[in-house]
Amino acid sequence: MAFLKYDDAIYVGGEWEKTDQREAVINPADESLLIEAPVGSAAQVDAAIGAARTAFDGGDWPHLPVAKRQAVLTRFLNALDARKGEIVDMIVAEAGSTRMLAEFLQYGIPMKHARRTIEVASRPAVSSLPVELTPNALGRTTLGTGVVSREPLGVVAAISPYNFPFFLNIGKVIPALAVGCTVVLKPSPYTPMQALILGEIADEVGLPKGVLSIVTGDIATGQLLTTDPRVDLVHFTGSDKVGSMIQAQAAPTLKRIVMELGGKSALIVRADADIAKAAAAGIMGFTTHGGQGCALTTRHLVHNSVRPQFVAAMKAMLGHLKIGNPVDPSVNYGPLIREVARKRTEDYVAIAQDEGATLVAGGKRPAGLDKGYYYEPTLFDNVKNDSRIAQEEVFGPIGAVIGFDDDADAIAMANDSDFGLSGAIYSADAGEAYRMALRIRTGGVSINGGAGTMQSDAPFGGIKRSGYGREYGEDGLNEFTYQKVISFHAE
Repeated sequence: MAFLKYDDAIYVGGEWEKTDQREAVINPADESLLIEAPVGSAAQVDAAIGAARTAFDGGDWPHLPVAKRQAVLTRFLNALDARKGEIVDMIVAEAGSTRMLAEFLQYGIPMKHARRTIEVASRPAVSSLPVELTPNALGRTTLGTGVVSREPLGVVAAISPYNFPFFLNIGKVIPALAVGCTVVLKPSPYTPMQALILGEIADEVGLPKGVLSIVTGDIATGQLLTTDPRVDLVHFTGSDKVGSMIQAQAAPTLKRIVMELGGKSALIVRADADIAKAAAAGIMGFTTHGGQGCALTTRHLVHNSVRPQFVAAMKAMLGHLKIGNPVDPSVNYGPLIREVARKRTEDYVAIAQDEGATLVAGGKRPAGLDKGYYYEPTLFDNVKNDSRIAQEEVFGPIGAVIGFDDDADAIAMANDSDFGLSGAIYSADAGEAYRMALRIRTGGVSINGGAGTMQSDAPFGGIKRSGYGREYGEDGLNEFTYQKVISFHAE
């Protein structure tokens, strides 16, 4: 199946440029070759940055009335919707996502967020300051006031990972463009197609030259983007280890950074919780997309009085998962992205067993799936909160159940982590769960399932090694702007 019109070129400054180097993009479900993807050269990355700088400094895009940018971006999203079917197929093939997840979370939710982002971009860019009376050197009183103007920050280097590529590409590109920035997008080498298709859409809707470029490559390509002084903001999603490298690379040029990094989020199950609902949430917390999600709740802190029931319920639910090639719409659990991810999962299973955790389910490669990077969803009980399996991000399908005796103990264990991205609480006492949520040091907590889906106006991000800055809503939009104060007076 051909997914791209231009499968041998990258999108530089509004033009498709062929590359000398190619890299295989593999379907993780069956290890078949999808495309030999183009790999950008250093010169092409340099040209993309230059085009973005020129388009921002000398082009019309940053200065257009917001309504005109909104109109272009609405056409952009409409053009994506017109190709939804093939994009969903691309997500299934390239990222190994199940079809249900591809349609709902990988495609549907980011498009919902993007349309809301375009609406939020209508917020006033200029706000008034209060009037002040200030004595001056002439012995008179100055009547003064001013305004605060929010203005586009400049050139954005957007770097996205392989787990939710379309979601994260859209979540970076649309808000940056909505406020008037220009963007150079670099996807993961594992999932370049879900970025390159945005270049085709940019052509189709007539996005001005240089406003969006899409470059491909490895770590060296990323380093060109994070160190170049022409880049004003690095917007990165990925691991905390790479995030710390990016912070160091960007430091000499003092560029702004927004980073959404790893997680080891806690699901707290109180003694009064609905065990069936909590267990279902627990399953989702480490099996969604094979556990390849930074905000997933992979640590399950369960009151010891209900822990046996919780573990038994999850074990039973795991037995109903259908593992296989996600091209089959009845499959609800697919592969990991590559062999390195499966090997990492296997290593952590061995680590957990060496640490004394009890293997409840999984712990091996599924029988009968000789092709593809599959690993059974794996559940451990009797896990210690200070163990490696409880403290380190696996980015694979491993759930860790840890017992607690009271709320204070649960809060302390939830906070005893280098990460702070997400979290969840299940309890019949929603008020007490709310009080607990206020004490957990993390970027977000859902109570009894939360709002059902990710809210478009809710700022998303973390603290500690989960990064800083926020995405989505007005807070996320503002990350791509700076504030300018313009003051004036009448004596």
